[in-house]
Amino acid sequence: MLNIAVVGMGGIGNRHAGCYRHNPHTQVVAVCDALSEKAEQAGQEYDCQAFPSVEALVGAGIRIDAASVCTAGEENGGDHYAPTMALLGAGIPVLGEKPISNRIPEAREMVALAKEKRLPYGINLNHRFTPAARRAREWLDAGRLGEMNFINMAMWISNPNESSEHFHMRALHPHSLDVMRYFAGDVRKVHAFFKKGQGRTIWSNVQVNLLFESGVIGHLLGSYDGGGPGRPWGLETCELIGSEARIIIREACEVLEFQPRFGLEHEVSHHPGGMESFNDTFQSRIDQWIADLRNRVPPEQVDGKAEDALKVQLIIEAAIESWANDSVVTVPE
Repeated sequence: MLNIAVVGMGGIGNRHAGCYRHNPHTQVVAVCDALSEKAEQAGQEYDCQAFPSVEALVGAGIRIDAASVCTAGEENGGDHYAPTMALLGAGIPVLGEKPISNRIPEAREMVALAKEKRLPYGINLNHRFTPAARRAREWLDAGRLGEMNFINMAMWISNPNESSEHFHMRALHPHSLDVMRYFAGDVRKVHAFFKKGQGRTIWSNVQVNLLFESGVIGHLLGSYDGGGPGRPWGLETCELIGSEARIIIREACEVLEFQPRFGLEHEVSHHPGGMESFNDTFQSRIDQWIADLRNRVPPEQVDGKAEDALKVQLIIEAAIESWANDSVVTVPE
């Protein structure tokens, strides 16, 4: 049984804790939040010790086998650095929330510390931890798509947040770009266009053209001005187009389609793997994290590792630079 700590007991922190409670191989033994009331409520909910700081948690002498860092902060990632560095410094594997950090030097520092200490360090990029994405990846690896030419990704939700100029790009699109990298690999160049929605003060809509190292070309459409009650416009669609076929994943995980280029018989699977909706992706991702820990997977092979999240943030910052300078930007390493 693995002993788990959860840091940051807001909505996402409680989501992590609930997933650990439902995994037969884990138990939540500690929770932490700078707001004492939240910490105490979570301690009662999960019948465990509550702490006001990571320093107090680490210094308590209880065995912690892994921790989730679910703090928020600016653009949903501004408060990840300090607790992550403290936990890694204490030798504790970390599953962080996305974005890893929108301050690239801090993201690099966290990744470097985990590498130095040979610790598993993952990020909750849960959108690709689905049976639909896994099966699509298997089809791609088996050559059913032929040579991949295009990857298109659309992700939109209704979010009124106006806290920072690039909140939409930095807070939402770690997910979409991670899915694109999962299928097409590293990105070499980006060219981006942004638009402020009606009445908006932030850049709430984006289109990004991408050139991958493999030669595949891609397109991301994203918005905080789409969707609504009952998701009438959908949530997320990923499309892979190759020389022999087309693969489509709809609603993040709910529908998987395979369409041969030269045939009439299409394959359509609804709720592949029994995954009902996007909400199920949290359990799926955390179960994989626990499986990696239990199987002692080498840190560099952890599924959804922090290095992947760092590469996504570099693409995001390149897209912001592209729009600011009206240029095609090469993504740094």
